[in-house]
Amino acid sequence: MVPVIPDFPLDPGVYVFKGVKEKVLYVGKAKNLRNRLRSYFQKSAKLEPRKQAMVKLIRDVSFIVTANELEALILEASLIKQYKPRFNIILRDDKNYPYIRITTAEKWPRIEVVRRVKNDGNLYFGPYIPAQAMWEAFDFIRRHFLIRTCGYSLDKPMRPCIQYQMGRCIAPCSDRISRTEYMKVVEDVRLFLKGEKKELLKKLKNEMQRLSDEMRFEEAAKVRDRIVNLNKAFESQKIIAPELGDIDIIGAYGEGDVVSVQVLFLRNGILIGAKEFFIENVLSSAAPETMHSFIELFYSKDIIPPPALLVSVIPRETGALTSWLRTKKGGRVRIESPSRGKKHELIKMAEDNARIHFNSRKKTPADSLSVEMKDKLGLDNAPTSIGAFDVSTIQGSEPVGAFIYWRDGEFKKDLYRRLKIREVQGMDDYAMMKEIVGRTLKNLEDKIPDLIIIDGGKGQLEVARRAMDELGISVQIAGVAKKPDRAVLIDGRVIDLEDRSKASLLLKKIRDEVHRFAISFHRKLRDKRLTESPLEKVHGIGPKKRLELLRHFSGLENIRNASVEEIAKLKGFNKEVAEKLLEELRENGNAII
Repeated sequence: MVPVIPDFPLDPGVYVFKGVKEKVLYVGKAKNLRNRLRSYFQKSAKLEPRKQAMVKLIRDVSFIVTANELEALILEASLIKQYKPRFNIILRDDKNYPYIRITTAEKWPRIEVVRRVKNDGNLYFGPYIPAQAMWEAFDFIRRHFLIRTCGYSLDKPMRPCIQYQMGRCIAPCSDRISRTEYMKVVEDVRLFLKGEKKELLKKLKNEMQRLSDEMRFEEAAKVRDRIVNLNKAFESQKIIAPELGDIDIIGAYGEGDVVSVQVLFLRNGILIGAKEFFIENVLSSAAPETMHSFIELFYSKDIIPPPALLVSVIPRETGALTSWLRTKKGGRVRIESPSRGKKHELIKMAEDNARIHFNSRKKTPADSLSVEMKDKLGLDNAPTSIGAFDVSTIQGSEPVGAFIYWRDGEFKKDLYRRLKIREVQGMDDYAMMKEIVGRTLKNLEDKIPDLIIIDGGKGQLEVARRAMDELGISVQIAGVAKKPDRAVLIDGRVIDLEDRSKASLLLKKIRDEVHRFAISFHRKLRDKRLTESPLEKVHGIGPKKRLELLRHFSGLENIRNASVEEIAKLKGFNKEVAEKLLEELRENGNAII
């Protein structure tokens, strides 16, 4: 149903497009809700193909008015993370990246690795991507600075732990060092993590000279060794541009609805990490819109934005975006895209890496494998996406169906589906296969695979084809059976899969994966049934009442043998509930608790 545009307000806010069964298709924000929605639904609107496909699926539109554009941005990011709509940019890497934290808010600071950044008065260094560089820095600090890593409360002196015995901690817990001296160590760690090479080395050389003048030669030698190791550590760092301080560089390269994004993390001019993203099915080919969505989603995680973001293209609506980043950082943040100088060179570096990553993902062995699959099965077209179905009915109970999805050389688990059989009574494998194929493909919309694989032979293949015909879906289909491994085609051809070719191995791998997925779901339901208490199935008997019954009667059999009056006396019960409970328990006399 196309919405009536005049019904929408002129205020800023968030809008939500929904498809069948209230499924969220897209979440967006706007300075002016009415104008933004008009851009989708006016007949004169010239929409990109992917936007046109989305609009055809919209069945309802809802909106939330906000006080300003910044609030709309924050709400939009939250709803995208919650619903993961299919037409929004979704970053599959949902992990929070590691930071090294110095707990300067404590009397005796320690270092630790965290994945959540808080406004707690402590110092955070990172993010480190990949994490290997972080662990190397952490281990170096433990070996050469001897700052504590334990989480013990140091309110009163205690015996030092094994870290002291191993020479990895100077034991501030045992009064062996004054707080003034200990804080000097903490400051050295801070300088190391900040990459302040000159200041730290000068400080240590002065310390070494002082110890030598006092004829404390053994201690001076330890400081000398630390200086040597620090020089080696600093030499291994990738110093890019010391004068630029802390910046993130974001470069993007795309073709059609696919975009590759490269993020470089510079801290004090040192490259401490890099992360690439490969984003498919981008709604808009407009680079500023894609850049805006990426920045919004990336920094909605627990990441501290640096003072500057260098981007290959300025995102749209930078005002609210910059304000939001400043709020997250608690300080000034600017977004810029210089056309010359060192900063431009860094953006070019990120763009080049994004392009290389894009080409490496697009030109995968999956392309040649698809052609081999086409030749192997005698298909009309080389399949770039494959879906597979299986039914699991072990021992005749809890029958279930499963669907998996393979595309571009990998399994796409966000498109996997598990289904309980609900339309078929009894043990009819063919009818069950027809049900799960029909129910799944009906809801896949534009994600219908190029080739459908059925775990089974000619019978399962025919009922699957019938389900597809009823939905008006015409794609290539094949069955893959075991003992011997073979593919069965709808025209009756049988193709040997024992030749160990790449196409045969992939077909068997897909069949085994859908079988594994179906079996795991079946076992989960069966185990739940075996361990489920009959009391849980009685309407009106919640957790508190179940606990009261078991405490009083000590077992299910004693509850069955109790009288209505005995049960009605318990807290929360009455005669009507007691009668219903006993009636249902006695009908199921062989159940297990």
